[in-house]
Amino acid sequence: MTLVATLGTLAAIEIVLRVADLRILREGNSERSLTYRYDAELGWAPIPNSSSIVTTARTIHARHNSLGFRDIEFERDARPAILFVGDSFVWGVDAEANERFTDLMRSRLSNQTIVNAGVSGYGTDQEYLLLQRIWPTIRPAVVVLIFCADNDRLDNGTNIRYDGYQKPYFATLADGTLELRGQPVPLSRQLYIKQDWLVRHLWLARVAAFAYVEIRHPQLYVTDPTELLVSKLREFVEAHGSRLIVGLQRSDEKLIQHLRTAQIPFVSFDGAETYSDLYGAHWTPAGHRLVADRLLRLLSEQNIARVDDASR
Repeated sequence: MTLVATLGTLAAIEIVLRVADLRILREGNSERSLTYRYDAELGWAPIPNSSSIVTTARTIHARHNSLGFRDIEFERDARPAILFVGDSFVWGVDAEANERFTDLMRSRLSNQTIVNAGVSGYGTDQEYLLLQRIWPTIRPAVVVLIFCADNDRLDNGTNIRYDGYQKPYFATLADGTLELRGQPVPLSRQLYIKQDWLVRHLWLARVAAFAYVEIRHPQLYVTDPTELLVSKLREFVEAHGSRLIVGLQRSDEKLIQHLRTAQIPFVSFDGAETYSDLYGAHWTPAGHRLVADRLLRLLSEQNIARVDDASR
């Protein structure tokens, strides 16, 4: 009788959990959960040659190439490469691939190879780590860091973001240097749902997995390392004989002051048209065109690239 009562109680709890449909226990349906996989160094990374249909403010089609970039296949040639790193604004949430600013720029920069290495949800810390990983393959002449003022500081200051995804992070030491922590990155609850049959099909198991992750790997917060990360990124880029420029999704006065002091070329995209804040306020096609135009102007002013006027 005790066994029957216990099983009955568990079944009732399972039903209640399914009916309640708590967001924290749902399987994600974002671009990260659909086509990204666990990465012990970065937290998550796109699956090479994967594809998906993602619906937020609008429905888009996404495909990753053999390097895991949402971009055309990379082919090395004599042209210098301009590498773009950033989060969902670079990856292109709410944008078809040919609408994104990088694709628009590609059509007007015939003498450069454009590489889009944006990964949705990444902070500057993960972008810095990704840059080191892909450098031997791309060997860019220029790196363009797109900083999202809406959330990159939050991303950089913690070890957990977006539906509970675990990530590495940098702590600022007493001497002002940065220390990388959180590697190997623990499995996130979303990964338990995705990879474990029992957790995926039994909501009680989801509760257990969530409790384990929360207790074993709680969320931590550190002093915002953003400016230090940008400096580290610049040091790495220049040590490899390349240049860094920065694009700001919108103005961030603290970062702007840092960029001016460090003499890092930058441009902000204030005024770029976006979709609703409800879906992350990502750029519309018109917004991407504005971003492309301002970046092309900056590249031209910095004597980095010659814009093909005939392609306008």
